[in-house]
Formats: sequence, structure tokens, C-alpha cells
Amino acid sequence: MRPGALTLTVLVFLILFPLGTNAQEPDGRPDSLRTGGSNLRMALVYTSAYYAGSMFILGKTWYKDRSIVPFHFYDDTKAYLQVDKFGHAFGAYVYSYIGYHYLLHAGLSRNEALLYGATLGFVLQSPIEIMDGIHEGYGFSWGDMAANAMGSAFVLGQELLFNEQVVKYKFSYLRSGYADQANGYLGSSPLDRLLTDYNGHTYWFSMPVRRVVGSDIAPPWLNIAVGYGANGMFGEFENISRYNGVDIPKTTRYRQLLFSLDIDWTRIETGSSLLDTILKGLTFVKLPFPAFEYNSMGKLRWYWLYY
Repeated sequence: MRPGALTLTVLVFLILFPLGTNAQEPDGRPDSLRTGGSNLRMALVYTSAYYAGSMFILGKTWYKDRSIVPFHFYDDTKAYLQVDKFGHAFGAYVYSYIGYHYLLHAGLSRNEALLYGATLGFVLQSPIEIMDGIHEGYGFSWGDMAANAMGSAFVLGQELLFNEQVVKYKFSYLRSGYADQANGYLGSSPLDRLLTDYNGHTYWFSMPVRRVVGSDIAPPWLNIAVGYGANGMFGEFENISRYNGVDIPKTTRYRQLLFSLDIDWTRIETGSSLLDTILKGLTFVKLPFPAFEYNSMGKLRWYWLYY
């Protein structure tokens, strides 16, 4: 997939997430098939409307200057040092997490919510890969499909094993210094840079400290997080040397493994439905905290605050 298309559709979905999950708080799990079926149909209507709108936007933006060509494949498994694959898995995780919890709150049984909701990420993202496969300059990517499947499986697997999401998949972004040197190649506006500057992306796996140490010594909302990112990237597979007539500085592409702390807002009881809604909207966002980094250049770094 082209840089940012997945991020754009996920951002739209995240805006709707707090409202959707709080739309119907369950008073027990209704056994009525009629009620469950009605809620499922309504969820399908909302999802279809959202998805149709997203595909329309993509058609008017990402695909607008691309010709329709015979279906073809594209191997991008090594692109952007796999940061984009973490992004695909994150997108599928977000869709599936929200889909599962929305249907659960809407009154469907757990098995129904798992079947129709926890697989939502893979279901929603597969047609986009097909669209890539028939447009010039893109292509159907088995690597993207595998990442999509892993994101949905991360939701489904944890629910089956632990009956909860013990490990939360999160995202953080900070405009990288490389964007200032790219003469617009990594975006010319804040939104463009969010979508195209993979140097500023970090994907995190956040888990309660209590689970790690096997003790209640830490508060239930305190998490430890392991993150992945990459830096030095001015291109998909290798760095470009010029863009729009301006030289791009030579840099070394390298991977980052990060260790930090985090907060799980879903484990904080506020007593306020408004605050609960606001905090729920932060479910997938990694907060700035001090962090250690070990990178593929063999260097160890400390950050007083890592975004």
C-alpha cells in the first residue's frame, strides 16, 4: 500500500471509536436473537457506510492519477525497514479491537462478536490490497496481507487465550528531523508528514507491569512497553539523493528497539462517563515517557522523553 493510506482510514475510524463503543452499554447480555440480529445489522450498516466513504476518499486521492492495469503483485516486504508492515498490523488490530468491543457492547454473544468483530481488520483491509493490485504503480502485496492477518489475529488470539487484551498495540508519532531535510519528500504539511514520514512512526506493545513482575506492587494502569521504529529513511527500499532539484543528505537507515513505560487508560476508574469516553479514545496512543533505545547500528541511547 502507498504510504499513509492505511493511516488515513484508521484515523477516521479512531475518531468514531469512543462514540461507537459507548452508544449502547449492555445491561447483561440479551439472549434474544432478534435483538442481537438487529444490532448486528445496524453495525453492518455503519461499517458499510464508513467503508464506502473511505474507499471513495481513496479513489479521489491515492488512486486519482493512476491507470487501471491488469491485476499484478508487488513485493514490498523489505520496504521502509518493515515499519509499514507494523502499520498494517496496527490498522487491522484497531479495526478488530473496535469491532469486537462494539458488537459485545451492542449485545451480541462473545462468540458472535469474535466472529464478526475480531476479524474486521482483515476483512476491511483485504479489498484495499485488491485495489492496489489493479492500479499502476502499486500492486497486491502478500506481505501486507500477512500483516493484516496478524493484526486481527492479535485481537482474536488474546481474547481466546486470556478473555481480554493483555497486550495493547499502540502508536506514537513525532515529526522527525529528516522531514526538515527532505524538501517536501516526507510531506509538506503536518498531515502529510504524519502519513509519509515513517521515521516518526513507532509501534508499541504495551503490557501491565503487574503481569510482567507477577506482583501487585505496581498500580493496575501502569504498563511497560516495547516499541519498534526505524530512522534515516528517504525512500521505500533505498534512499534517494535528490528531490525537486534539491540534494538529500546521505543517511544510514537503521532499526530501533525501544523500552519504555506507558499508561493503560482503560484500567483507570473515573466515575465519569465523559472522562471514560475521553480516556477510551486514547486506547491506541502511546504516551511520552522516558525510554531506552537499542538500534541496528549497535548503539544504546537514553531519552528523557520519547514520543
